Amino acid sequence: MILTLEGLTITRNENGNRGEYRAHLEGSDAIGRLTWVLRDGARVAEHTIVPKEIGGRGVAAELVKQLVSDAREQSFKIVPQCSYVAKKFEHNPEWHDLRA
Repeated sequence: MILTLEGLTITRNENGNRGEYRAHLEGSDAIGRLTWVLRDGARVAEHTIVPKEIGGRGVAAELVKQLVSDAREQSFKIVPQCSYVAKKFEHNPEWHDLRA
């Protein structure tokens, strides 16, 4: 569990070759998600979904940062299939080495 934005908790959930990061913002029942699937040893970031109730606060960006942090710690590559994740990779050239 990682605390980033004030009141934001991100958890990781894995189930075989699939997984997701879940973001919960204190005071809301809404859950933001970044889903991934394992392909050829890399995590393919499929979707980033943040409900309107918690949108506009940087939740999606924090989900991507957690994926990147885990990639560094666990030595895996990322395929930014999701358009949001791809855009974040474009804006963060220091992540280039993590791209599959």
